[in-house]
Amino acid sequence: MIRYHLACKAGHEFEAWFSSSEDFDRQKRKNLVECPRCGEREVGKRLMAPAVATSRRREARAAAPAALASPGTALAALSAEQRQLLAKMHELRQTLIASSEDVGERFPEEARKIHYGEKKPRGIHGKATFADAAELAEEGIEVMPLPDLPSDRN
Repeated sequence: MIRYHLACKAGHEFEAWFSSSEDFDRQKRKNLVECPRCGEREVGKRLMAPAVATSRRREARAAAPAALASPGTALAALSAEQRQLLAKMHELRQTLIASSEDVGERFPEEARKIHYGEKKPRGIHGKATFADAAELAEEGIEVMPLPDLPSDRN
């Protein structure tokens, strides 16, 4: 997996993950890469610092599992603004789930049936592998991962 720092023609900056640089190039040629804020498809790469392993990073990675194991420890370090944003993300996720049908493991199949007109359009959510999601995107089927938030695991 490779993470790119991208920007659209309107100047909105965002990050996106791709399986390889060739995958980014292929999706860009097919007009599948778009700005999440405005939908602009004229998107380019921005300079970004490489992820270099340092002793400080190694220490942080080693400490991360311990912080996640003790409830509240990682969240305690969040600012008030970050807590507010996390609460909004949780609310948005709950709204999306509540207003869509859970199709579970059948997600890729159901998304295709809806896209190709075999089933009536409706909001769905479920499970898909990264490879499934990439195939759906290649077919022009819009999918969006729902993040697992800390509060969802409690």
